[in-house]
Amino acid sequence: AKVEADAKKNKEEGDKYLAENAKKEGVQVTESGLQYEVLSEGDGKKPVATDKVTVHYKGTLLDGSEFDSSYARNEPATFNLNQVIAGWTEGLQLMNTGAKYKFTIPAELAYGTRNLGKIPANSTLVFEVELLGIEDEAEEAAE
Repeated sequence: AKVEADAKKNKEEGDKYLAENAKKEGVQVTESGLQYEVLSEGDGKKPVATDKVTVHYKGTLLDGSEFDSSYARNEPATFNLNQVIAGWTEGLQLMNTGAKYKFTIPAELAYGTRNLGKIPANSTLVFEVELLGIEDEAEEAAE
């Protein structure tokens, strides 16, 4: 029951935070509810959902506690854009290579009702993401 109560509380806090955050200058909201803020623009190309991307990122909960950071590991992360949470798949396609964005991701575009230890159920997540590079799957296949 505590888990359910926490999940409900997290959802309410997340919705409240998202409503406030959406009013901030520079914050844009997509149709799905993803919020993003451009911290710095890039001038490279934008990835598509099937690309493999290399990023530096930091993920925090609304209270500011960090649950993951490639900066802390001193090593960028590389992954297929269609194999991550929906908020990332959508958000990173808005970015040009070299850009740094801040994403505020509603639980339903993140891990939803799953409780992942460091990330409680229904958590709204905040990520700072720097898009370092794109590997085009088609180019790799051609080599």
